[in-house]
Amino acid sequence: MIDPITLIVALVTISTPVLLAALGELVVEKSGVLNLGVEGMMIMGAVCGFIVANQTGSPTLAFIAGMAGGAAMAAIFAVLTQFLMSNQVATGLALTLFGLGLAALLGVGYEGQPIPDVAKPLPEALRTIPIIGPIALGHDLVTYIAIAAIFAVWYVLKHTRTGLIIRAVGENHDAAHALGYKVIRIRCMAILFGGAMAGLGGAFLSLIYVENWVQGMTAGAGWIALALVVFAAWKPGRVLFGAWLFGGIAALQLRLQTTEINVPVALLDASPYLVTIFVLVLMSSDRAKAALNAPAALGKTFHASG
Repeated sequence: MIDPITLIVALVTISTPVLLAALGELVVEKSGVLNLGVEGMMIMGAVCGFIVANQTGSPTLAFIAGMAGGAAMAAIFAVLTQFLMSNQVATGLALTLFGLGLAALLGVGYEGQPIPDVAKPLPEALRTIPIIGPIALGHDLVTYIAIAAIFAVWYVLKHTRTGLIIRAVGENHDAAHALGYKVIRIRCMAILFGGAMAGLGGAFLSLIYVENWVQGMTAGAGWIALALVVFAAWKPGRVLFGAWLFGGIAALQLRLQTTEINVPVALLDASPYLVTIFVLVLMSSDRAKAALNAPAALGKTFHASG
């Protein structure tokens, strides 16, 4: 018997790192940049956060280190693609491979090492309220930050001058440049934000979800985050639905493995990724609609003239 309350709690926890990374990538793509290095940024956030937590005993410093690790990887991507004009797709793939290798090197000797517990922000009395307590009031601060970030990103992109500039650069960088906007600077800031969010998601994985450092622990979470941006049609609110869908399937398959259901374990392990691919195929069937929602200058290199 699967307890629905614990299933929902697990759903929220599993979806949080993917949600953070997807929100960051959404802002990056809204500025017209396609960064396929999300996986590499997440794994760097995971290892940097875990090492700092182990060495300092401070979860706060650990999460800051995770964001810094992801942002540092993003800075490499920004320099290569925005200043040296390298191909965004190839650079992103290289960044993922580089991040996985560097994280494995940095994490040598840290597997199984102790880290401090991450305190929950709400009082115990609230967390023990039946049903609502564990589902809505029993999570860590980063989970609430992730949900708040959805509304923040939506508001900034939709209702502020900053968001208007980001969207303008993503739709037509030449027109934005003609109006006097610093396209390269704006895109670099968006890339750094995306890297910091991916790093925070990676730190969440190692410090809260797994509470350990394991080589390759992101296990494709960065690729799922990239897929969620397309699934959400570049809209922040839909990213939450997509992340919870992925998290729910992942949480359900973990619980099904403990039951006597006659389904191969390998198939259950692959089910979240298979469902994600299936949903993307369905969405891609209407190419005209997908093209309408995508930023027009996505993946295009900007060459300043004059």
